[in-house]
Amino acid sequence: METYYKAINWNAIEDVIDKSTWEKLTEQFWLDTRIPLSNDLDDWRKLSNKEKDLVGKVFGGLTLLDTMQSETGVQALRSDIRTPHEEAVFNNIQFMESVHAKSYSSIFSTLNTKAEIEEIFEWTNTNPYLQRKAEIINEIYLNGSPLEKKVASVFLETFLFYSGFFTPLYYLGNNKLANVAEIIKLIIRDESVHGTYIGYKFQLGFNELPEEEQENLKNGCTTCSTLSTRTKRAIQKVSMTVLVGPKKLKPSFATMPIRPL
Repeated sequence: METYYKAINWNAIEDVIDKSTWEKLTEQFWLDTRIPLSNDLDDWRKLSNKEKDLVGKVFGGLTLLDTMQSETGVQALRSDIRTPHEEAVFNNIQFMESVHAKSYSSIFSTLNTKAEIEEIFEWTNTNPYLQRKAEIINEIYLNGSPLEKKVASVFLETFLFYSGFFTPLYYLGNNKLANVAEIIKLIIRDESVHGTYIGYKFQLGFNELPEEEQENLKNGCTTCSTLSTRTKRAIQKVSMTVLVGPKKLKPSFATMPIRPL
Protein backbone atom coordinates (compact mmCIF):
# COMPACT_ATOMS: atom_id res chain seq x y z
CA MET A 1 0.00 0.00 0.00
CA GLU A 2 1.23 3.50 -0.80
CA THR A 3 1.90 5.86 2.08
CA TYR A 4 -0.94 8.34 2.54
CA TYR A 5 0.47 10.23 5.54
CA LYS A 6 3.85 9.94 7.24
CA ALA A 7 4.30 9.77 11.01
CA ILE A 8 6.97 12.06 12.40
CA ASN A 9 10.00 10.14 13.66
CA TRP A 10 12.07 12.03 16.23
CA ASN A 11 14.62 9.21 16.15
CA ALA A 12 15.52 10.04 12.55
CA ILE A 13 16.58 13.69 12.63
CA GLU A 14 17.46 15.28 9.28
CA ASP A 15 18.62 18.61 10.75
CA VAL A 16 19.96 18.68 14.30
CA ILE A 17 19.01 22.38 14.59
CA ASP A 18 15.35 21.36 14.44
CA LYS A 19 15.78 19.06 17.43
CA SER A 20 17.90 21.46 19.48
CA THR A 21 15.47 24.33 18.84
CA TRP A 22 12.49 22.18 19.83
CA GLU A 23 14.22 21.20 23.05
CA LYS A 24 15.15 24.80 23.83
CA LEU A 25 11.62 26.08 23.25
CA THR A 26 9.93 23.37 25.29
CA GLU A 27 12.49 23.76 28.06
CA GLN A 28 11.68 27.46 28.46
CA PHE A 29 7.89 27.10 28.23
CA TRP A 30 5.94 29.57 30.37
CA LEU A 31 2.48 31.08 30.83
CA ASP A 32 1.46 34.58 31.86
CA THR A 33 -0.76 33.23 34.65
CA ARG A 34 2.35 32.23 36.59
CA ILE A 35 3.58 35.84 36.94
CA PRO A 36 2.21 37.85 39.94
CA LEU A 37 1.35 41.00 38.00
CA SER A 38 -0.78 42.40 40.83
CA ASN A 39 2.44 42.99 42.78
CA ASP A 40 3.11 45.89 40.40
CA LEU A 41 -0.04 47.81 41.31
CA ASP A 42 1.72 50.06 43.83
CA ASP A 43 4.28 51.08 41.21
CA TRP A 44 1.52 51.59 38.66
CA ARG A 45 -0.42 53.98 40.89
CA LYS A 46 2.66 56.17 41.25
CA LEU A 47 3.09 56.68 37.50
CA SER A 48 1.80 59.85 35.87
CA ASN A 49 -1.18 59.68 33.54
CA LYS A 50 1.15 60.27 30.58
CA GLU A 51 3.32 57.34 31.61
CA LYS A 52 0.32 55.06 32.06
CA ASP A 53 -0.96 56.09 28.65
CA LEU A 54 2.43 55.35 27.11
CA VAL A 55 2.69 51.90 28.69
CA GLY A 56 -0.79 51.00 27.48
CA LYS A 57 -0.08 52.09 23.93
CA VAL A 58 3.31 50.35 23.84
CA PHE A 59 1.72 47.07 24.89
CA GLY A 60 -1.16 47.64 22.48
CA GLY A 61 1.36 47.86 19.65
CA LEU A 62 3.13 44.72 20.80
CA THR A 63 -0.20 42.90 21.00
CA LEU A 64 -0.91 43.85 17.39
CA LEU A 65 2.40 42.44 16.15
CA ASP A 66 2.12 39.24 18.19
CA THR A 67 -1.43 38.73 16.95
CA MET A 68 -0.31 39.07 13.36
CA GLN A 69 2.65 36.76 13.93
CA SER A 70 0.46 34.07 15.48
CA GLU A 71 -2.29 34.31 12.86
CA THR A 72 -0.50 35.11 9.60
CA GLY A 73 3.24 35.18 10.15
CA VAL A 74 4.13 31.67 11.23
CA GLN A 75 1.60 30.15 8.84
CA ALA A 76 3.29 31.99 5.97
CA LEU A 77 6.59 30.28 6.74
CA ARG A 78 5.27 26.77 6.23
CA SER A 79 5.28 26.78 2.41
CA ASP A 80 8.88 25.58 2.06
CA ILE A 81 9.35 23.51 5.19
CA ARG A 82 12.22 21.06 4.75
CA THR A 83 11.54 18.51 7.49
CA PRO A 84 8.58 17.32 9.61
CA HIS A 85 10.55 18.39 12.67
CA GLU A 86 10.66 21.95 11.32
CA GLU A 87 6.87 21.82 11.11
CA ALA A 88 6.76 20.83 14.78
CA VAL A 89 9.03 23.73 15.72
CA PHE A 90 6.78 26.17 13.87
CA ASN A 91 3.77 24.73 15.70
CA ASN A 92 5.52 25.59 18.97
CA ILE A 93 6.48 29.07 17.78
CA GLN A 94 2.93 29.80 16.63
CA PHE A 95 1.47 28.76 19.98
CA MET A 96 3.95 30.85 21.95
CA GLU A 97 3.16 33.92 19.84
CA SER A 98 -0.44 33.49 21.00
CA VAL A 99 0.81 33.22 24.60
CA HIS A 100 2.73 36.47 24.11
CA ALA A 101 -0.35 38.26 22.75
CA LYS A 102 -2.47 37.01 25.64
CA SER A 103 0.13 38.06 28.21
CA TYR A 104 -0.40 41.72 27.30
CA SER A 105 -4.12 41.32 27.96
CA SER A 106 -3.22 39.93 31.38
CA ILE A 107 -1.19 43.08 32.02
CA PHE A 108 -4.11 45.24 30.89
CA SER A 109 -6.65 43.41 33.04
CA THR A 110 -4.40 43.85 36.09
CA LEU A 111 -3.44 47.51 35.64
CA ASN A 112 -6.23 49.09 33.60
CA THR A 113 -9.96 49.66 33.81
CA LYS A 114 -12.32 48.20 31.21
CA ALA A 115 -12.75 51.63 29.62
CA GLU A 116 -8.99 52.13 29.44
CA ILE A 117 -8.52 48.72 27.83
CA GLU A 118 -11.12 49.51 25.18
CA GLU A 119 -9.37 52.82 24.50
CA ILE A 120 -5.99 51.09 24.15
CA PHE A 121 -7.31 48.65 21.56
CA GLU A 122 -9.19 51.36 19.68
CA TRP A 123 -5.96 53.36 19.44
CA THR A 124 -3.95 50.28 18.43
CA ASN A 125 -6.37 49.34 15.68
CA THR A 126 -6.49 52.85 14.17
CA ASN A 127 -3.02 54.34 14.72
CA PRO A 128 -1.52 55.00 11.26
CA TYR A 129 2.06 54.20 12.25
CA LEU A 130 1.20 50.89 13.87
CA GLN A 131 -1.12 49.92 11.05
CA ARG A 132 1.50 50.83 8.45
CA LYS A 133 4.10 48.76 10.27
CA ALA A 134 1.74 45.79 10.31
CA GLU A 135 0.86 46.33 6.64
CA ILE A 136 4.50 46.35 5.49
CA ILE A 137 5.19 43.00 7.11
CA ASN A 138 1.86 41.35 6.40
CA GLU A 139 1.97 42.21 2.68
CA ILE A 140 5.21 40.25 2.48
CA TYR A 141 3.63 37.36 4.38
CA LEU A 142 0.77 37.31 1.89
CA ASN A 143 2.61 37.98 -1.38
CA GLY A 144 6.34 37.49 -0.86
CA SER A 145 8.57 34.58 -1.78
CA PRO A 146 9.37 32.01 0.93
CA LEU A 147 12.72 33.68 1.63
CA GLU A 148 11.22 37.18 1.70
CA LYS A 149 8.71 35.94 4.26
CA LYS A 150 11.54 34.70 6.46
CA VAL A 151 13.26 38.09 6.22
CA ALA A 152 10.05 39.85 7.25
CA SER A 153 9.58 37.44 10.13
CA VAL A 154 13.10 38.01 11.44
CA PHE A 155 12.58 41.79 11.21
CA LEU A 156 9.41 41.42 13.23
CA GLU A 157 10.80 38.93 15.77
CA THR A 158 13.83 41.11 16.45
CA PHE A 159 14.08 44.85 16.02
CA LEU A 160 10.38 45.71 15.53
CA PHE A 161 9.45 43.93 18.76
CA TYR A 162 12.47 45.31 20.60
CA SER A 163 11.48 48.95 20.04
CA GLY A 164 8.40 48.20 22.17
CA PHE A 165 10.38 46.35 24.83
CA PHE A 166 12.36 49.49 25.66
CA THR A 167 9.65 51.09 27.83
CA PRO A 168 9.06 48.23 30.32
CA LEU A 169 12.80 47.56 30.57
CA TYR A 170 13.37 51.26 31.24
CA TYR A 171 11.03 51.02 34.22
CA LEU A 172 12.74 47.84 35.39
CA GLY A 173 16.03 49.74 35.35
CA ASN A 174 14.39 52.25 37.67
CA ASN A 175 13.09 49.49 39.96
CA LYS A 176 9.47 49.77 38.80
CA LEU A 177 6.97 47.30 37.30
CA ALA A 178 9.29 44.36 37.92
CA ASN A 179 6.68 41.67 37.22
CA VAL A 180 5.54 43.32 34.01
CA ALA A 181 9.19 43.38 32.97
CA GLU A 182 9.51 39.70 33.89
CA ILE A 183 6.93 38.87 31.22
CA ILE A 184 8.85 40.99 28.74
CA LYS A 185 12.09 39.19 29.58
CA LEU A 186 10.39 35.84 28.98
CA ILE A 187 9.07 37.07 25.64
CA ILE A 188 12.53 38.32 24.67
CA ARG A 189 13.96 34.92 25.54
CA ASP A 190 11.46 33.29 23.18
CA GLU A 191 11.91 35.80 20.39
CA SER A 192 15.68 35.39 20.42
CA VAL A 193 15.21 31.69 19.65
CA HIS A 194 12.48 32.34 17.09
CA GLY A 195 14.55 34.92 15.21
CA THR A 196 17.69 32.80 15.27
CA TYR A 197 15.90 29.68 14.02
CA ILE A 198 14.04 31.41 11.21
CA GLY A 199 17.22 33.25 10.24
CA TYR A 200 19.03 29.91 10.04
CA LYS A 201 16.34 28.50 7.76
CA PHE A 202 16.64 31.61 5.60
CA GLN A 203 20.38 31.07 5.24
CA LEU A 204 19.85 27.52 4.03
CA GLY A 205 17.59 28.72 1.23
CA PHE A 206 19.62 31.84 0.45
CA ASN A 207 22.81 29.85 -0.06
CA GLU A 208 21.05 27.73 -2.68
CA LEU A 209 20.15 30.76 -4.85
CA PRO A 210 22.14 31.91 -7.89
CA GLU A 211 24.24 35.02 -7.20
CA GLU A 212 21.93 37.34 -9.16
CA GLU A 213 18.89 36.25 -7.17
CA GLN A 214 20.84 36.73 -3.95
CA GLU A 215 21.55 40.35 -4.89
CA ASN A 216 17.90 40.99 -5.78
CA LEU A 217 16.82 39.59 -2.44
CA LYS A 218 19.34 41.77 -0.59
CA ASN A 219 17.93 44.88 -2.29
CA GLY A 220 14.41 43.90 -1.29
CA CYS A 221 15.53 43.37 2.30
CA THR A 222 17.03 46.87 2.39
CA THR A 223 13.78 48.46 1.23
CA CYS A 224 11.74 46.56 3.83
CA SER A 225 14.22 47.53 6.54
CA THR A 226 14.07 51.23 5.61
CA LEU A 227 10.27 51.37 5.69
CA SER A 228 10.08 49.45 8.96
CA THR A 229 12.75 51.61 10.58
CA ARG A 230 10.84 54.82 9.83
CA THR A 231 7.76 53.63 11.69
CA LYS A 232 9.84 52.19 14.53
CA ARG A 233 11.79 55.42 15.08
CA ALA A 234 8.63 57.52 15.06
CA ILE A 235 7.18 55.45 17.90
CA GLN A 236 10.51 55.41 19.76
CA LYS A 237 10.69 59.19 19.73
CA VAL A 238 7.27 59.48 21.37
CA SER A 239 8.26 56.94 24.04
CA MET A 240 11.55 58.64 24.86
CA THR A 241 9.91 62.05 25.10
CA VAL A 242 7.44 60.79 27.72
CA LEU A 243 10.00 58.80 29.73
CA VAL A 244 12.92 61.22 29.96
CA GLY A 245 11.43 64.51 28.79
CA PRO A 246 12.22 66.40 25.57
CA LYS A 247 15.10 68.34 27.17
CA LYS A 248 17.02 65.15 27.98
CA LEU A 249 16.84 63.67 24.50
CA LYS A 250 20.06 63.57 22.54
CA PRO A 251 20.04 66.42 19.98
CA SER A 252 20.11 64.03 17.02
CA PHE A 253 17.09 62.16 18.39
CA ALA A 254 15.15 65.22 19.56
CA THR A 255 15.33 66.84 16.11
CA MET A 256 14.69 63.65 14.18
CA PRO A 257 11.79 64.24 11.80
CA ILE A 258 8.87 61.86 11.77
CA ARG A 259 8.65 61.10 8.08
CA PRO A 260 5.32 60.60 6.34
CA LEU A 261 4.25 57.02 5.80
